[in-house]
Amino acid sequence: MKKAHRLFTLVLSTAMILIAAGCSGPTEDSTGGSLMSGEKKRNIGIIQYTEHVALDSAREGFIDALKDNGYVDGENIAIDFQNAQADPSNLSTISDRFVSNKVDLVLAIATPAAQSIAGKTTEIPILATAITDFVTARLADSNETPGGNVSGTTDMNPVKEQIDLLTKLAPDAKTVGVIYASNEDNSILQASMAREAIEKLGLKYVEVTVTNTNDVQQAAQSIVDQCDAIYIPTDNILASAMPTVYGVTSQSGTPVICGESGMVDNGGLATLGINYHDLGYQTGEMAIRILKGEAEPAAMPIEKIKEYDFAINGKVAEEIGMEIPEDLQEYVKDTK
Repeated sequence: MKKAHRLFTLVLSTAMILIAAGCSGPTEDSTGGSLMSGEKKRNIGIIQYTEHVALDSAREGFIDALKDNGYVDGENIAIDFQNAQADPSNLSTISDRFVSNKVDLVLAIATPAAQSIAGKTTEIPILATAITDFVTARLADSNETPGGNVSGTTDMNPVKEQIDLLTKLAPDAKTVGVIYASNEDNSILQASMAREAIEKLGLKYVEVTVTNTNDVQQAAQSIVDQCDAIYIPTDNILASAMPTVYGVTSQSGTPVICGESGMVDNGGLATLGINYHDLGYQTGEMAIRILKGEAEPAAMPIEKIKEYDFAINGKVAEEIGMEIPEDLQEYVKDTK
């Protein structure tokens, strides 16, 4: 009888150990992914100013970096992506939503998006990308030590080198026109840099500004009558409206040098610019350090891309009668 009692006790103890072990293993979360016991699903908000190739690529790069490092949407993280459609009221509403939901981290894509969410919270870590100058945009105290809850990656362009590319492709140009949005801090800065580079080369500078996509066609029609070549910086409004610009410049035969390759794909002639997927990926690597508790935005220097890429639209070059120099032929692609 005593043996039977001891055997029963042993079986019961073993069963309880197995049950306890089962409870400490992976558990199913509400979305079907698995989390280790005690692990909290991290909520990440993504606020994007508008949709165009560059900003979309930055977002995709960010998500790819997270996934490559074990942070998968629907498993151990939940991503809430919101597109503001270039509407300030939408930016404010989305920012309020993220603060109310107490997300663990925010990715802000483009300057207006970053300014909106940064104005709503000083507690939630914010990483921003596709920002030309964090200090000018009042998002950081300095590039070396941001000092607040915002850090990220800059898409500061090699503006001087882009103007050099313009003069190489259009050596007879005497007047260069610049189109940009007067309500975007990043565009104002780049236009100023472009003016300096253009005038230093002894060329005449003219500009036309826009405030929304509805202004773009008239602006493009105005500037082609005043210049021999056009420069457009990494500007969100112009990037969204490049097909409209192309509709005008393809008829006038005016070469357009752009701030980034997505604009070239949509009708620009050429760029020496940033790969926005790579920029977003780099931002994602910064996010991983924050999620692991290894860093905080206040002490994370603003990072920049390490290499720039040439992109030349071969079909546009053919349409406007532009001959591409031999040393740039390898960068020609037929995209439009």
